[in-house]
Amino acid sequence: MRPLQVKYYNWSGSHGPRSLRKEHSLRKLTYFIACSIDGFIGDPEGDASSMLAFVDEEFFGFLKAEYPETLPTHGRRPLGLDDLPNKRFDTIVQGRASYDIALKEGVTSPYAHLRQYVASRTLTESPDPDVEIIAEDLVDRVRALKAEDGELGVYLCGGSRLAGELLGEIDELVIKTYPQVYGSGMPMFGAGFSVTDFALESVRVFTNGVLVRTYARKR
Repeated sequence: MRPLQVKYYNWSGSHGPRSLRKEHSLRKLTYFIACSIDGFIGDPEGDASSMLAFVDEEFFGFLKAEYPETLPTHGRRPLGLDDLPNKRFDTIVQGRASYDIALKEGVTSPYAHLRQYVASRTLTESPDPDVEIIAEDLVDRVRALKAEDGELGVYLCGGSRLAGELLGEIDELVIKTYPQVYGSGMPMFGAGFSVTDFALESVRVFTNGVLVRTYARKR
């Protein structure tokens, strides 16, 4: 069976409201995130180190094969994985708190294999020439990244507040659920109440109890 091809059109344009114009296909913004069973991406301070215990050989093999670009550069090199090609993303957007994790380890360019953007109103100057700071007009900047030509998408790394600000632009969720209950902590989206529908596309189950669910935004 041939795969279904979807074409997008709108009715606006210079030829009047009834003209039919094919739209440029946008790149996807994917929120690729780890969380507990009860939906927290970290403790109240954002620490999710307890989840690392579940990154065993099977699960790491999955990440290496399916999402190699989500592995930080300084973690890939000691494992001899620095030459892994990007498979899904060529750009990363992360918040100040996520970036600070790398900075505390002395790493200023944690995803050197990607174009790197850090959304921050407090980090006025980038500590690395390969990292660009987005201090204002965040949504417009992300829309511009999505509108660029290219086959690979944009990786939204987190954290919670950034995901909340960009919820309207997220096209795909890839949620790694670890078999732990936090009780309270940092939510997946730091935003006010609103209902946004996503369609479940796939579920993968690992022997250590980890689930990886992929959702596509309903437009």
